[in-house]
Amino acid sequence: MAQTLLSLSDVASQAKAALARSRIFDLRCLDVEQEGESVVLRGRVDSFYHKQLAQELVRVAVDKTEVINAISVDYRGEVAADDLPW
Repeated sequence: MAQTLLSLSDVASQAKAALARSRIFDLRCLDVEQEGESVVLRGRVDSFYHKQLAQELVRVAVDKTEVINAISVDYRGEVAADDLPW
């Protein structure tokens, strides 16, 4: 059992390292947590593309481990309908 926990810990470390190597700053700021035998990604990015990119970077890094993508997309460039002048 201790060996399984160690390898899961290594998986979380591999996931964090994959994101840390990204050229996209938002991806380097994401949280990676181990939940059971899965790796969970949390945090905020400004596009669906970055959300998917984070997932794929981690998926490749932690081969054969489930990746749960709980990243929120915050479209910072969008204007709310109430803010439009017409």
